Amino acid sequence: MAKAATRQDQNADDADPEDQAPERALDEGKLFDYITGRAVKDNDKEQVRQRIARAIIHEYGIAAEDMEPDFKVKVSGKNRKLDIAVFRPGTEHTAENLYRAVIVEKELKVGTKGAYRMRDPDEASKEFAVLDAVMSEVASCNYGLWTNGLEFFFFQKEVTRFDIWFKPIGDWPMGDDTIGTREAASLARMRPADPAMLRTAFRRCHNYIHGNEGMPKDAAFWQFLYLIFCKMYDERRRGEQRVFWAGADEPFDPAGQKEIRRRIAPLFEEVKRAYPELFKGNEEITLSDRALAFIVSELSRYDFARTEVDAKGAAYQEIVGNNLRGDRGQYFTPRGAIRLVVQILAPQETETVLDSSCGTGGFLVEVLNHLNRTFYAEKQLKAGDENTQEFISIRDRLANYATHKLYGADFDPFLVRAAQMNVMMAGNALGQLYHMNSLEFPLGHLPGVKVAKDEIPLGSIDLIMTNPPFGSDIPITERTILEQYELARRWERQGEGFVMTQALKPAVSPEVLFIERCIQWLKPKGRLGIVLPDGILGNPGDEYIRYWILRHCWVLASIDLPVECFIVEANVNILTSLLFLKKKPIEVIQAEDLGNKQDYPVFMAVAEKVGFDRRGNTLYKRQPDGDEILVDATFEEKVRIGGRLHVRTLHRKTRILDDDLPEIARAYAEFRTKHPEPGK
Repeated sequence: MAKAATRQDQNADDADPEDQAPERALDEGKLFDYITGRAVKDNDKEQVRQRIARAIIHEYGIAAEDMEPDFKVKVSGKNRKLDIAVFRPGTEHTAENLYRAVIVEKELKVGTKGAYRMRDPDEASKEFAVLDAVMSEVASCNYGLWTNGLEFFFFQKEVTRFDIWFKPIGDWPMGDDTIGTREAASLARMRPADPAMLRTAFRRCHNYIHGNEGMPKDAAFWQFLYLIFCKMYDERRRGEQRVFWAGADEPFDPAGQKEIRRRIAPLFEEVKRAYPELFKGNEEITLSDRALAFIVSELSRYDFARTEVDAKGAAYQEIVGNNLRGDRGQYFTPRGAIRLVVQILAPQETETVLDSSCGTGGFLVEVLNHLNRTFYAEKQLKAGDENTQEFISIRDRLANYATHKLYGADFDPFLVRAAQMNVMMAGNALGQLYHMNSLEFPLGHLPGVKVAKDEIPLGSIDLIMTNPPFGSDIPITERTILEQYELARRWERQGEGFVMTQALKPAVSPEVLFIERCIQWLKPKGRLGIVLPDGILGNPGDEYIRYWILRHCWVLASIDLPVECFIVEANVNILTSLLFLKKKPIEVIQAEDLGNKQDYPVFMAVAEKVGFDRRGNTLYKRQPDGDEILVDATFEEKVRIGGRLHVRTLHRKTRILDDDLPEIARAYAEFRTKHPEPGK
């Protein structure tokens, strides 16, 4: 097999290689300040500061040039240091022009089994001493933020005749001083979410419910999802006033908290009536007024429709993966592997896509992400540059695809529901997802079977991408299922091939049957990308399976994945491969049975690095001496100054993610330019 090549001009932020300067070395233990571009020491606190700095630029529309790290302010004769100082646009970086102040502490480490009880401003008041002192002393400093990466406390200064008050608020205003709440209740005042900050917001919401409300993790998860769905539904209501919002003061006032509930309760009832396929009707939002206000305040600031599909999918998957892991071989697929499968299969707007064991919908959402990028490329647009008409056009195309071309099935009803919400968040519409046993289909008693028989009969799908449950510890033993499959029977060697007998095996691993079921589901010349344990492709005892595959399919590609993929994502130490197949029409199979076989090239690669190690730590490319490689890259930052949106080009240094998968995708595309798919 060919080892996957690496490419030094590819960086984690996908900057255009043409805009990059020659490589430089980044010293061990260093990262680069997002504000200044200079190297700083990498530690837990610095990682939080960089995340906040990026959010201030991207979410609040404040220019990096109007910010300064480690800014010293003299207070009562003593120097006080601000982790981030924000100055009025275009002014000198002096205390007289200081406008906003940020204090950062290192991020809290909360285990997956535990929960941190989120504090209110009174409970955390001792943390704000430096912030209070600076805001009191500096007349121009109107806003403050204290954060430890999980807790965020925003403040606004109010000066009266006799005193100075620091009022907790739900959020900072934008760079042009507009608050994105009821006082400016238009979609224009919500903002697209920075990917890292959206993941943080989702973690904060789920942790608040789990830690402060005392709910079990699964119950907290569903309460959070109910509110996510309310938020999405509220954004979709055209011509109606938004009701999913929180005023700046409401989350901190009991009367304001009750007002939020008064708005949200009827909205959730409307959501349940609108989506009877997702809700039984007896679901309730059981959060306290305080918790409900917290969640609404966190989510209402973001425009989900304009937030990148990939950012929403990553944030959602981080929460869902910690709450819905099953015990039936349900190993949620790493996002890098999902992206590689979609890039290689390259779904078109006209093609139907099915995930026959969809889990939480990772493949389905990445298909929407792929098509969303395709639609923007067709119009020669970058996300964020489109006008309202262009945005609505692309959004509606994506929603139409999700509604009519995107299919999924899973045996677990909770996963089906979670996947539907994931698809809804990504595509602004529900996909066609069915609660059923794909291996039993078209038989079975589960509620999705009847509709699926009409919508996706065997032989009707263009593309299938899936990571089926696998393992000998969860065998399929039901005779009514096994009887549907050739691979469930005993095979005997005959010459260079095999002959199927009529004897059924008593038990078969599910991944073996999923191979055959997926091929059955495809149209002739339909394509499949499937995650399989390496044994299928290499064990001598499984040679009859490979014989069956080669008789019914052309093999497009085989890609070995490293063990890190599933150790990090599912805590499972297993070697897997991605196998890509194309279904042969029956006339081709018949011709080949008569000896008319034609050779064709197969793409093969081995991924050794996937961007993280076995502990989940991010890996970057290094020089032979061990120093991390750094490249200069060009970024366009959109900043709002004086109420107007400006685009400025910034040159920043960035590390290169040590990930072979993007390079494998490029290598496959190049391979196909020289070697067209068989069966074309």
